[in-house]
Amino acid sequence: MMKLINTLRDIWKIEELKNKLILTLGLIAVYRFMAQVPLPGIDPLQLTALKSQTSDGLLGLLNAFTGGAFSRASIMALGIMPYISASIVVQLMGIAVPYLQKLQKDGESGRKKITQITRWLTIAITLVQGPTYITAIKTQFGLPEEAFLVGGATFWFSSMILLTAGTVFAMWLGERITDKGVGNGISLLITVGIIANFPTAFVQELVSKTTNAGGGGIMMILIEIIVWFVVILLSVLLVTAVRKIAVQYARRTVAGDVKSVAGGSRDYIPLKLNAAGVMPIIFAQAIMFLPVALARKFPALSELQDMNGLWYNVLFALLIIVFSYFYTAITVRTDEMAQGLKRSGGFIPGIRPGSDTADHLDSVLSRITFPGSLFLAGLSILPAIIVQFGVQQSWAMFYGGTSLIIMVGVAIDTIQQINSYLLNSHYDGLMKTGTSNRKAIK
Repeated sequence: MMKLINTLRDIWKIEELKNKLILTLGLIAVYRFMAQVPLPGIDPLQLTALKSQTSDGLLGLLNAFTGGAFSRASIMALGIMPYISASIVVQLMGIAVPYLQKLQKDGESGRKKITQITRWLTIAITLVQGPTYITAIKTQFGLPEEAFLVGGATFWFSSMILLTAGTVFAMWLGERITDKGVGNGISLLITVGIIANFPTAFVQELVSKTTNAGGGGIMMILIEIIVWFVVILLSVLLVTAVRKIAVQYARRTVAGDVKSVAGGSRDYIPLKLNAAGVMPIIFAQAIMFLPVALARKFPALSELQDMNGLWYNVLFALLIIVFSYFYTAITVRTDEMAQGLKRSGGFIPGIRPGSDTADHLDSVLSRITFPGSLFLAGLSILPAIIVQFGVQQSWAMFYGGTSLIIMVGVAIDTIQQINSYLLNSHYDGLMKTGTSNRKAIK
């Protein structure tokens, strides 16, 4: 505990890091405040039906990502999700569209153009999702007529403008956090939205276990917390696990002196066990909307409507495995890695530079992606398994799936950025490696 207190004190001593953290927390507070503001023309006291229908299922997950803004008919109801959708579309288009492929290779200027394209596509997606959301809250969620204080074209026009403005504002906040604060802003906004549901979910589970007969009481809550910590540990292992590929660099001159020649140095290429991150789960969940919609028309597929059902989770897990390979293939370019090694004079011992190196890296990546995808699929369907033991859906969501992977990944990334500031200033980091790195710096 004292080490943690000392580390926090060290963070406060670094002026630049302190300012970045204050800015990050301030922008997150603004985002959470805006998520509480309902659309004009809607009575927030009449949203009981909307909240009940977005408490579980795919809508419950979307509501969790927006920090409850979806169920509150907030001006931030769509949150940052249109931006995430736009980013995915641009990444996928980068495979087939030569113009985007050229931009990806143009360095900083190309990255800025891709970011601008993503922004415009975000607005376009919002203009499609906005009317869908408005139609849903007026016709599908069973809200009473008195919930709408304003009707007709006025409500539609104002709601569309505000939903679009809310998404653009959330996108702007995320980019400002990334540029001026600490951590990845977009991921932090999603994480904060997920964490915002944590206290309510835990209190509901606590009340359920302590007041209902046969609930198990405090002992069951303790068991659930222990299991939850174990799952978090496994998630950390999944996010951080890498396969190190040894690399040898040829001899080279030191400081321009031909007579002074350094011996070949060794390094390694870290290939992540789960290189695709959380994207396979997001892709799979997007695809699962289709069978759920078909199940409403074809009774034979009715089991696919139950997110906690067997066949839904079997199909969900298979899609995650498939998309893990797909997304890893389009994001981890082994051919470019091999060419980069060749240009820098590096090689993998026993493997010829060039195409042989690319084939070797691709083979290793394929082998480690399989257990990584199985692990990811297992964590993704774990909430459905936990529910079978009497755990409430809102609390079970934190035992795996997209929510937990995002929270763990964002926490690790943010801690690593804070560590880099501490180590550069000769302070111990938040992780154990901080001490040894600090001594090395000294």
